[in-house]
Amino acid sequence: MAVKIVTDSTSYIKKEWVEKFDIRIVSLFVSFGEESYREIDLTNEFFYSRLNEYGGFPKSSQPSVDDFYSTFEKILAEGDDLIGVFISSDMSGTFSTANLVKNMLLEKYPSRKIEIIDSRSNSMELGYSALVGARAAMEGKNFQEVFEIVKYNVGCGKFIFIPDTFDYLKMGGRIGNVASIIGTALQIKPILSVVNGKTDVLYKIRTRKKAVIKMVEEFTSDIQKFGFGEAVVHHINCYEDGKKLSDLLEEYTEEKIPVFSIGPVIGTHVGPGAIGIAYYTKEKMKDSNLSR
Repeated sequence: MAVKIVTDSTSYIKKEWVEKFDIRIVSLFVSFGEESYREIDLTNEFFYSRLNEYGGFPKSSQPSVDDFYSTFEKILAEGDDLIGVFISSDMSGTFSTANLVKNMLLEKYPSRKIEIIDSRSNSMELGYSALVGARAAMEGKNFQEVFEIVKYNVGCGKFIFIPDTFDYLKMGGRIGNVASIIGTALQIKPILSVVNGKTDVLYKIRTRKKAVIKMVEEFTSDIQKFGFGEAVVHHINCYEDGKKLSDLLEEYTEEKIPVFSIGPVIGTHVGPGAIGIAYYTKEKMKDSNLSR
């Protein structure tokens, strides 16, 4: 009997890590009118090309009950237990559906263990919570130990980013407290984050160059205060900008910071040209007691 980690496609964990640590992925969907695609089946090249042709705003949707059921049941039927960690419940119904399927399957497999955790975020802030749990499981830690490690990591994570435009945030309706600056932000390049499960404004900066500097300052302040865990640079269809940010961060961490693309679901709501940093610290930066 082992512990398996399940997360969703908005974690954007690189394929090598998914395979190495046996992380199971349930996919969200993106739709262009009647055309619906699983996010994990889309390349960014195809998605953004299709987006340019579409002339409208695509929609994203949570994984189906059937997808959750088949993914969870395969683990339970093999005699293993599972811990799922998913995109913020304020951003998607994914967490709620996972809990629904959990309750269905515990009736069928009453001796198995299932815990579902709300990451309160997305992208590699979510991805790291899944990753540290999968590593711990592979090391042979028991169910409760892995659960506590994942929950602790939720309190250590942060995702800060700079959108290139407000258009996608407005069209997608996932703007959280960002609405307070839209309409007065013609010259503003804000630094946004996911705070209490929703998109919020950390800083209002006048230029992108200054915003990048401030974002790096936020990152370095956190790792100096709470200790450095791991980090990735995220970009949406602007790899070169992401690489420059990675090179800058390397000066502070003395480590190579990988550059990961953000996929279609989060890309739909943030838009091309965005760059950011997803990371976690050794000590908790925020409370995660309500993540269960």
